[in-house]
Amino acid sequence: MNQTPVKVRRQFDETFKREAVQNWLNSGKSAPVIARELGLLANRLYAWRKRFAPADAGGRAAAGAKPGSPADLQAQLDAARREIARISEQRDILKKTLGILSEPSTNAMPGSTR
Repeated sequence: MNQTPVKVRRQFDETFKREAVQNWLNSGKSAPVIARELGLLANRLYAWRKRFAPADAGGRAAAGAKPGSPADLQAQLDAARREIARISEQRDILKKTLGILSEPSTNAMPGSTR
């Protein structure tokens, strides 16, 4: 009789899963490309991302992700404060520019719209 070989289900430890997700998120490549490089299916990466990905840009923790360490949270807070300072500077510059552009020209003739 011709029997089909039994596939052995591969098991990956948590470290491999975390590193695979970090590799994918930091590489800028698509999930199928990274999965192919690792010999996986892309749906495995998506499932692992739900479990192990860091907090997303919106500040919400990924589903099932553990909260970060105090050092990680402090680093995120510092980065957010730097971003707020940068954006505040940009806003102030734009306000000043708008004020300058809104002033009437000193050499314009009365009644002129230019």
